[in-house]
Amino acid sequence: MTSIDPTDYVEASEGNGLRFNDERQQAKFELGVCMAVYQWEELNTAVENSWGGANSAEKRDWISGIVIELFDEKVVDIQLIEETLLYAMVDEFDTEVDNDSALEIGALIFKFYKDVSIGNYNDIDLLYSKWQEKQSKGSSNINRIHIEEDPNNPDVSDSEEDEEDEGDNEDIPQLQQEDSMEVDTEPVGPIVDEDGFELVQKKGRRGGRR
Repeated sequence: MTSIDPTDYVEASEGNGLRFNDERQQAKFELGVCMAVYQWEELNTAVENSWGGANSAEKRDWISGIVIELFDEKVVDIQLIEETLLYAMVDEFDTEVDNDSALEIGALIFKFYKDVSIGNYNDIDLLYSKWQEKQSKGSSNINRIHIEEDPNNPDVSDSEEDEEDEGDNEDIPQLQQEDSMEVDTEPVGPIVDEDGFELVQKKGRRGGRR
């Protein structure tokens, strides 16, 4: 894996934040953020297993929105994006990610921002094409987490286990990096405007960085 500098940052030269004034550039960047977030396997696992409840897929889209909102500020670094992703996973999915996957997604988003700033949309368009192709084929490989029966307590009923889980909020799922894992998802999906650019529907800042 290429070395990532978490302190690498971009800073606005004007007082309007890091949003692009050109609508096409901004739309492409927002599309890039969506595609990067949909690449995060740990988040996809949480969505497919409904760790965030019935609206888990909607929460994934909201995470894309809060990352985009970070660029309303004048300075953003990779670590800020990583922390925002990690906090969102804890707040929305009760899940702690203890590997570098959020850092890698942050670096990818950062790369997309720099690409868009020079008018290079190739990588974003490639990911979007792959995403569209995946949607057209449908989801066949969904990463479900199955909890086996406790061999030491075989008589414990499912309902009793559910009650124990609900009463212990400290048991947060731990995710480890699995390079071989491939997750196909059926996202609620970003909105495509009349020019063919995909936009994120922001829902307001509900957590973000703390």
